[in-house]
Amino acid sequence: MNLQQQIGALSVTPMSAESGFNSGDTIPATVSASPGWRSPTASLRCGTDIDRVSPSPPLSPRIGVMRPDLSVAWQALMKEEAAPAEVREYKEVVGAQVKEKGVPVYVMMPLDSVTKGNTVSRRKAVNASMQALKSAGVEGVMMDVWWGLVEREAPGEYNWGGYVELMEMAKKHGLKVQAVMSFHQCGGNVGDSCTIPLPKWAVEEIDKDPDLAYTDQWGRRNYEYISLGCDTLPVLKGRTPIQCYSDFMRSFRDRFEHLLGDTIVEIQVGMGPAGELRYPSYPEQNGTWKFPGIGAFQCYDKYMLSHLNTAAVAAGKPEWGSTGPRDAGDYNNWPEDTNFFRKEGGGWNCPYGEFFLTWYSEMLLSHGERILSSVKSIFDNTGVKISVKIAGIHWHYGTRSHAPELTAGYYNTRFRDGYLPIAQMLARHGAIFNFTCIEMRDHEQPQDAQCAPEKLVRQVALATGKAEVPLAGENALPRYDEFAHEQILKASCLDVDGNEGGEREMCAFTYLRMTPDLFQSENWRRFVAFVKKMKEGKNGEQVQREAEHFVHVSQPLVQEAAVALMH
Repeated sequence: MNLQQQIGALSVTPMSAESGFNSGDTIPATVSASPGWRSPTASLRCGTDIDRVSPSPPLSPRIGVMRPDLSVAWQALMKEEAAPAEVREYKEVVGAQVKEKGVPVYVMMPLDSVTKGNTVSRRKAVNASMQALKSAGVEGVMMDVWWGLVEREAPGEYNWGGYVELMEMAKKHGLKVQAVMSFHQCGGNVGDSCTIPLPKWAVEEIDKDPDLAYTDQWGRRNYEYISLGCDTLPVLKGRTPIQCYSDFMRSFRDRFEHLLGDTIVEIQVGMGPAGELRYPSYPEQNGTWKFPGIGAFQCYDKYMLSHLNTAAVAAGKPEWGSTGPRDAGDYNNWPEDTNFFRKEGGGWNCPYGEFFLTWYSEMLLSHGERILSSVKSIFDNTGVKISVKIAGIHWHYGTRSHAPELTAGYYNTRFRDGYLPIAQMLARHGAIFNFTCIEMRDHEQPQDAQCAPEKLVRQVALATGKAEVPLAGENALPRYDEFAHEQILKASCLDVDGNEGGEREMCAFTYLRMTPDLFQSENWRRFVAFVKKMKEGKNGEQVQREAEHFVHVSQPLVQEAAVALMH
């Protein structure tokens, strides 16, 4: 298989230890699927199945630019694969350069870039694709570093196998890396192309004590991420969840110390399902939730209820401490279907609702504080940035209660800014606020669900500006059209007050995702122009002509990659 075909091979084969191009040390054990959700059939308010905003990963500040000559890069890419790729020196001193106008673009790697056997999946295709991305002016790549793969077999035993090779591959091509500490399960959300459960030994502990899993009011358990209610309890073979996350990150730091601050420029810390700081309030697994349902509160495991009881007693309202709201509807209701979220006289806007929502959201913020305190001590003086991903929950944004945001843990209503406290928490730890749904436009969304992604992005931009925390973005769904690209360009300027051309802009943007679709001829043409416009902080005919020239040079490669995908 030549280099052109290797790009087309991306994501074609499933993740397994026996994947085509794998070699090196392997672990013979097989990851077993997690028990997942145990849920009854949920009623649907909305008859059409509309894709929701999907989870996605991180971003990072720009640290200078060095672009090889494009024609030379493509000639190298089109050589026989037997010829070793040229290794380019790519030395930079962190902080030595002043950030220029423009937003660097990163590209997310496939979720299954490392196999169950701890080797690189589709190695040759990934290598060829990294060459192509670098020559197109991409700043770097994002990769999920899965807890469920690295520490799968036993507590404290870390196998960094495939990640060592991926990091070296990125370094060879002069690409920066955003490493996502993925402490969640992969599988069950939009865009999840494979299943990677939590470590086997952690799942065994949850099976023994189901209250370690987030739980809804009907007793359904969620295995995507360990309940934050037990953050500080030694429930995982004698360690607390926070200690497990910290030990994992410390091992990562020690193993990749030589690459920190140079190749690895950012650590994004997973803090919940899909790696986002939120509760698993809208789980798609087994059809539990469908867009644009309001979701459900996740505070019914015994650990969360214990915290709730303590808070209620402290507030002088012990009767409020035994349960969460019982009139908040089901996953697929709409706000006006429920007593709690309805516009007029809803429980969300009464003393009990204010107490509960304050407690629920502050528990999430405290979870973020605990993890960031640990991260800061582990990666201090390593030269890497720290980021946290926040979900872009834009549906029912136009209602008074903002029900889907409330069930996810974001206390954002018509009368309260729920994103400023998050931004302030990140600012205290010097972390980047990474936000999704940047590519979406209000009029593209179902109007009856009062979706407003543009207004939501604007609110987040204002909150991060007020808190003086860097804002990074990513697209929530795969989009290759110019409308999405133009929306990203517009949003990245952070023109929230109408002063276009101001000093503030996003610190980085991460593009979803490195797949065969990206290398389809028209998609690639638009993507190359998009990257150039983002990096150079400008639009116009000159940028378009330069991008078209590059696409013309690369056309044979792109065409052959497209053909390879059809076989």
